[in-house]
Amino acid sequence: MSRLSELIDPFLDASWSERGLSPATLSAYRRDLQHLFNSLEQQAPMPGRPELMKYLAARLRQGAKVSSVTRQISCLRQFFAWAKRQSLIEENPMLDLHAPAALHQLPDLLSEREIQNLIAQPDTATPLGLRDRAIFESLYASGMRVSELVQLTLPRLNLARGLVRVIGKGGRERVIPLGEPALEALAIWLKRGRVELKPMTDRVFVSRRGLPLTRQAVWQRIQLHGRASGIVGKLHPHRLRHSFATHLLDHGADLRVVQMLLGHADLATTQIYTHVSRSRLKSLYAAHHPRG
Repeated sequence: MSRLSELIDPFLDASWSERGLSPATLSAYRRDLQHLFNSLEQQAPMPGRPELMKYLAARLRQGAKVSSVTRQISCLRQFFAWAKRQSLIEENPMLDLHAPAALHQLPDLLSEREIQNLIAQPDTATPLGLRDRAIFESLYASGMRVSELVQLTLPRLNLARGLVRVIGKGGRERVIPLGEPALEALAIWLKRGRVELKPMTDRVFVSRRGLPLTRQAVWQRIQLHGRASGIVGKLHPHRLRHSFATHLLDHGADLRVVQMLLGHADLATTQIYTHVSRSRLKSLYAAHHPRG
């Protein structure tokens, strides 16, 4: 049999065609499988249940996050199910292996004031400043994932109707309304900033060389402007998504509306934001009530 690592590409190709997994998920699965295979003998036979149990236990002992191990178990389940369909193994060693219980960690948020400071930070006298402000406004106004933002094309943006069509996980499409500040920032970016960078793509957001903007670039810009605006703690695009959802609920939005806007397939995924809102409510009460 060929080396185990040579099975990664065929498995990922099958996962993409059968399940429509996003590039980010496929990249994570590649890392998960490569890490496993690098820790094992690269030649056949396939690892069995004892080797997999030993490997996963070692990852937890070494301090890997429970969420990372849980994702890897999901990846391995799918990989070995594929391997069985391909007659590479007789039994799926992951068939009834349960993931470790995840700790319910509340997401990090930005306050409404911090959001305002972040959005106001870019220098809008420059094309990149116009772009960065439009990015921050769009992320906070829509709750888009950063991968969805960088894949956004001009035909999917309708400024006249105030809507954007987003392709989410699994190729699922959803339509999200945008508020006036985001629409205004986008209109100015498209009219004054984007054209100056001589774009060579129909992506809405481009680099200084006119190429499609990457997820890594958005992370870097948020961190740069976040530090400059005085925001403490680790700052990343998903904090704007968390803040979008929580602020909606704080102001009375229905949970199912938030689920639809975020593109969650399961309402249970959205429900963590109700816990965040209750936590924020308790903090506000304790801080401001005379007998808090």
